Amino acid sequence: QVQLVESGGGLVQAGGSLRLSCVASGTTFRTYGMGWFRQAPGKEREFVAAISRSGGTSHYADSVKGRFTVSRENAKNTVYLQLNSLKPEDTGVYYCAAEQKISPIVVHSAGYDYWGQGTQVTVSS
Repeated sequence: QVQLVESGGGLVQAGGSLRLSCVASGTTFRTYGMGWFRQAPGKEREFVAAISRSGGTSHYADSVKGRFTVSRENAKNTVYLQLNSLKPEDTGVYYCAAEQKISPIVVHSAGYDYWGQGTQVTVSS
């Protein structure tokens, strides 16, 4: 069983930055690929970013490419999502997720086995 706990969300003005963290427990963290997803009110959950087990490979949704950065520290069982140049359309609940699929990067939510409870990000215009 894997427990994931996100933190770092909040209210920020457009153009601002936030750093989200997701701490994993109950597992060998380095054996899991990690992903970040978000869900805005009235919309489906969407892929944001993913990072491979070693951290050597990452992938981003086009809407956040160049603004968001995913990273991980396996020694701390933690994955991060740095959010820069935030826009109002980035508002939503951000979730981290863990998977052990063969592919180094998984972009579909169905491919993830464990999910955190989410952290709210609100960007005001």
